[in-house]
Amino acid sequence: MSSSTGRCDASATHRRKKTYYARKGVAFIAAFSPTLPAVAEPIEDFYRGKTVQMVIRSQAGGGGYDSYARLLARHIGRNIPGNPRVMPVNMPGGGGIVSANFVAKAAPKDGTVLAIVSQGLAVDQALGLNPSFTADLREFNWVGNMSDSNQILAVWHTSPTKTFNDARNRVTTIGTTQAGSISQQLTAFYNNVLGAKLKIVFGYPDGHDVDMAMQRGEVEGRGTNTWASYYSVSPHFVTDKLITPLLQVGLQKDPALPHVPLLREMGRSPEDQAILDFMSKAVAVGRPITTTPGVPPERVEALRRAFDATLKDPVFIKEAEKERAEISPMTGAQLAQIIRELIEAPADLKARVKDVIQPRKQDLQEVAGGARKSGE
Repeated sequence: MSSSTGRCDASATHRRKKTYYARKGVAFIAAFSPTLPAVAEPIEDFYRGKTVQMVIRSQAGGGGYDSYARLLARHIGRNIPGNPRVMPVNMPGGGGIVSANFVAKAAPKDGTVLAIVSQGLAVDQALGLNPSFTADLREFNWVGNMSDSNQILAVWHTSPTKTFNDARNRVTTIGTTQAGSISQQLTAFYNNVLGAKLKIVFGYPDGHDVDMAMQRGEVEGRGTNTWASYYSVSPHFVTDKLITPLLQVGLQKDPALPHVPLLREMGRSPEDQAILDFMSKAVAVGRPITTTPGVPPERVEALRRAFDATLKDPVFIKEAEKERAEISPMTGAQLAQIIRELIEAPADLKARVKDVIQPRKQDLQEVAGGARKSGE
C-alpha cells in the first residue's frame, strides 16, 4: 500500500471517528439538555396521571388544619413534576394520632401521600405521653411548614374571665381535644407553671367542636388555636370581638396582638424559662406538611421544591389572602431540625416538661356523654 493511500485511509478513519463522536455528543445533549424534550424526567414520569392524597388530621370543615391542608392541595399539584391530582382525605381521631400512625405504618411509601400533622405530636413523642402514638416523627420526610403562627388561649366574650390574671383567680372552663393534642398539653401547662385555674373539658374531636361548645355555653374558652386560623375559619369571631385572647405562645408576639402577654415573657425563674422556651419552640412547628417514611430521596426533594414554589406562587398567595390564611413558611429541612431538637432535648428538661403538661385530676372534666365522634 502506497504512503498516499495510507494517508487517505487514515484521514477517512479520522473523519469517521469524528462523525461517530459528534453523533454521540448530540445524543448525550439530547438526553440531558433541559431544553430538549427527548427524554422525560423520571419523577415527572412517576407522578404523571397519579393522585396524591393529602391526609388531614381533622374532619372536613374542622378548623385550621383542614383549611390550610385544602388550600395547599388546590395548588401544589401544579408544582410537582407530572402535575398529579391532589385529593384531600380527612382522617380525624385522637388529636391527630390516628392520621400520624397511618402515615407512618400503613400509607404508601412512594411519595403519593402528603399529610398535615398535629402540632403537638413532636412533644408527645419527645415525652412519651401516649402509648397509642407509635410513629417516629424523625423518620417522616418533612416537606415544609405553612405557618408558625402563635397559639392563643381565648375565651368567649360572655366569660367573666377577661385577662390571664383573671384566669389565675377564677375557675374558667376550657375545651380541648384528646390526649396528645397540644390543646390539652398547653392548658395543663398554664395551670401547673403559671398558676391558672383552668378546668380542662376534654374529649372534643377537634377545634371546630370546641368552637361550637363555646357558642353553646358548654365551655368558656378554647385551649389553643392560632389567631390566623380564627381569622381564616371564623373571621366574625375576630371582627365582632366574640373571643377574648388571654395568652399567646410562640417565639415572639403576633403583630396583631401586641397587648396580649407572651408565654416566653412570663418566666419566674431560670428553670421556668427553659420549659417556657421548650413549649414556645414546639409551637413554632405550626402547620407541618410531611410525606411518609421511606420515600426515595429524589421524590422528597421534588415535593420540597414544589412546596417552596407553591408558597411563593402569586395565585396561591392571592387565595391565601382571600381566606385570611397567615402564611409564614419554613423549609422541610428547617422543620425536620426543630422536630429532632425537641425529641432529642436533654432528659432532665424533658422530664420537667412531661410533669407540667400532665393535667391534674382535679382540673379534668370529660365532655358530657363521653368523647364524641367526629361530626357529632
